[in-house]
Amino acid sequence: MKLYHLSHTDLDGYGCQLVLSNYKKYFTKIVSFNANYGAEISAKLNEILKDIKSKNSKNIMILITDLNLSIDEGNFLEKEIKTLEEDGFKIKLQLLDHHISGQDCADSFDWYYLDVNRSATLITYDYFSKLYGKKNKLEKITETINAIDLWIEDNYLFEFGKVLLRIVSTETREISTILFPNEARKYKLFMLKKSIKFIDKKNNNILLDNSVHYFKKKFLGKYQEKNTLDNLSSKYLVNILGDKRDDMSIEYRGSRGILTFTIGNISVIANEFLKKYDDEFDFFMDIGFKGSVGLRANNKVDVSKIAKELFGGGGHLNASGGKIKEFKDLFNYNDVKNFIEELIEKKGV
Repeated sequence: MKLYHLSHTDLDGYGCQLVLSNYKKYFTKIVSFNANYGAEISAKLNEILKDIKSKNSKNIMILITDLNLSIDEGNFLEKEIKTLEEDGFKIKLQLLDHHISGQDCADSFDWYYLDVNRSATLITYDYFSKLYGKKNKLEKITETINAIDLWIEDNYLFEFGKVLLRIVSTETREISTILFPNEARKYKLFMLKKSIKFIDKKNNNILLDNSVHYFKKKFLGKYQEKNTLDNLSSKYLVNILGDKRDDMSIEYRGSRGILTFTIGNISVIANEFLKKYDDEFDFFMDIGFKGSVGLRANNKVDVSKIAKELFGGGGHLNASGGKIKEFKDLFNYNDVKNFIEELIEKKGV
């Protein structure tokens, strides 16, 4: 059975995926996704359904954890699954959640399991441990996440959980969860797995807190002691971009650029990428969540002209920016790329 797993973007959501990573031998493949609330859930559900339809696997499980759906989303999912089943797919749908706002859905769908007294991570662990057996090393990490997610301050693992909360929410932002979701997820799970060895130690929260920086450097690059986290992070991202550069390239007035989404502060990364691929690329363009645009070049094209013509912005020869007024909520890189390419075509440039 092939498992498609959609989970939340917080510690509890990634905790569910940490649990599943320990049961992967029971599935032919686990394909993971993460979403926040709102339109992003529907976007990810459509992404999952599209992937199911494009592959040969017919025996499928769709698992949703730490997210509550609307009635409309539940009805949509049931309708799509029914169509797939008519086409020969065998699909098991299961949702495991603990948000009280999901009560209406839980009352409406038999595949919607709701328990407001446990975190989604603990619910997920209990669900799969009953099917495939307990994993001792997961017992305390699930208890930790349960304590911090439900804010049980008198639990002896609560302070340790506070460090885990920060690790997932702020300490792993070097990799964009939108642009590189698989790499970002791998990063967060790596940090959580490294944290487990501290749970039984005295002052575990302090020991983990002191080790976070080292673990980050260990994941992001080699020779950690001889380089800074900023440099390791930039090199890591440039390597990923290099591997994907053909699929991420765009054209503007005969110049070739690379298009990224939600990287944010691009100065160091863009400069390193453009130097490494000087013979292939002329400019670097990053689009923000709300349509902000950052542009960088390395004396091969005037990005202030690109900023002015496409986005009504401006700036310097090698560093400019702008704002896309008509930008809409997008959560998938390919959708963003299509949007920008259509904008370039529309502008006639």
